[in-house]
Amino acid sequence: MRITNAVASRSRRKRMLRAAKGFRLKRSKLYRYASDAVDHGQQYAYRDRKTKKRTFRYLWQIRINAAARSAGITYSRLIEGLKAAKIELDRKVLADIAAQDASAFGEIVKAAQAALKTKASSKA
Repeated sequence: MRITNAVASRSRRKRMLRAAKGFRLKRSKLYRYASDAVDHGQQYAYRDRKTKKRTFRYLWQIRINAAARSAGITYSRLIEGLKAAKIELDRKVLADIAAQDASAFGEIVKAAQAALKTKASSKA
């Protein structure tokens, strides 16, 4: 007697076809093509989850730099001053403050500049 494990095979194929919902033509109807399309799509999704983090960090840096330069300091000096002042704000929050609340960002810049001055005087 030949055992085919039909229930598991069918459910596996149905799961793949459900995942291919929204694809066009054969890629959503036929298992063979749907399987390739879904596998390819998952590779893109994995890769782009990493790329998304990279892209957002880059965007936050640009926003912080623009706000910092309008306050009279460069991005790198601002970050150096924040580390010297032991202000632990990540770039996401810092970019949000820079975009939403200019006065609060100005206070952060002042604290960073003060920390840079004390750092320079302690070195000399």
